Amino acid sequence: MSVTLAVALFFSPSVFSQDPNFHIFLCLGQSNMEGNARIEAQDTTVDPRFQLLSTLDCADLGRQKGNWYPAVPPLCRCNTGLTPADYFGRHLVANLPADHKVGVVHVAIGGCKIELFDKDKAENYIKTAPGWMLGMLKAYDNDPYGRLVEMAKIAQQKGVIKGILIHQGESNTGDPTWPAQVKVVYENLLKDLNLEAANVPLLAGEVVPEDQGGVCASMNPIIRTLPATIPTAHVISATGCTDGPDNLHFNAAGYRELGKRYGIKMLELLTVK
Repeated sequence: MSVTLAVALFFSPSVFSQDPNFHIFLCLGQSNMEGNARIEAQDTTVDPRFQLLSTLDCADLGRQKGNWYPAVPPLCRCNTGLTPADYFGRHLVANLPADHKVGVVHVAIGGCKIELFDKDKAENYIKTAPGWMLGMLKAYDNDPYGRLVEMAKIAQQKGVIKGILIHQGESNTGDPTWPAQVKVVYENLLKDLNLEAANVPLLAGEVVPEDQGGVCASMNPIIRTLPATIPTAHVISATGCTDGPDNLHFNAAGYRELGKRYGIKMLELLTVK
């Protein structure tokens, strides 16, 4: 490496300011990742070491796209609810050293199939999207995957991406190609963000389970096969996580428990010095 290049890299803002103790996690999926449960009083305070990179402008919340804020819900869009990411981050900061921070970059679309996050399929998928989804898509300029990558690159200027969380599958219930499709999305993210799979595991949560009467519970056996397709994938059990009346979405307590389980698994995988 030339001296000139070495000096340029040393003084590059994205390199110079990156904090190795600021662990970043990308969150994507459909409505259960988006957050369907009502935010309760206990959810409204958070350790400032848990941060959100806003992926949208939310004037009522005092947020601007691309800026960091304390991770007070909602974490997805401006009016969404509690999500597994909330208690994932809270569990991590409660168990990591005091000089560590956690950040999430969160993009999710209720009701979407995994195809929406495949950059080669998204355009055609959006052409047939139901009317109720169009406003959500427009918020991300009809490119949720692109928004996630755009914001992840901003996040990389401050911290290090340590994992990807997905909660999706209800709209692909019964689809045996789902694991392979998730692999495409995962590998695209790794490539577009210059990440190595060995350093960035994928955590995939089960949908509302059979023991809660989950209407999409038959998808869970397919989700459980994901590590056979993606060796760095880990499945987060939803057994016992309580749900709402529709048997499709978790309730607040269910999101808290599921999020904690994501956190427990990630703590097992993190190498913390």
